Amino acid sequence: MPAITTNDLKNGITLELDGVLFQVVEFQHVKPGKGGAFVRSKIRNLRNGAVIDRTFNAGVRVEQAILDRKDMQFLYRDGDEYVFMDLESYDQQHVSPVALGDAADYMVENSVAIIAFYNGEIVTVEIPASVELTITDTEPGIQGDRVSGATKPATLETGKVVKVPLFINVGDKVKVDTRSGDYITRV
Repeated sequence: MPAITTNDLKNGITLELDGVLFQVVEFQHVKPGKGGAFVRSKIRNLRNGAVIDRTFNAGVRVEQAILDRKDMQFLYRDGDEYVFMDLESYDQQHVSPVALGDAADYMVENSVAIIAFYNGEIVTVEIPASVELTITDTEPGIQGDRVSGATKPATLETGKVVKVPLFINVGDKVKVDTRSGDYITRV
């Protein structure tokens, strides 16, 4: 496993600290007027999704974890688990909801995701920044109710509830930001 220094940290790098995998979410090099330089960072635990603050002295060596990433297609749900198929070898993998995290709210059959493996174990699932989903339930828009910027709750085909403008109806396809869960536009 390659060792890097804290000066080489970048967003998205995966580290192994004390036997646990972390992904760098944010970092900042700090050089105070008095004392040594240090790196202040926010790192996400890939096992449970918890984000913690961690401060490293500048130049300290840390272990970088190399993840294998594969494009895989979501096939179906099997109980609590999600079944994905490798697009190259056609092998099927069962993925737990913990590894999926928030991506589970946006997974529909036949959608493609990038699955990251570490030592043969699935650690994360990466999906596109936005997805197109169909509205399955929402209140109908009332004629004449056109307040600018007004929203209403709507249920997507995956079961996730998002806020949408009043003109959106059942059956409409909408584009949703997967990072924030916000409505972007009608498709």
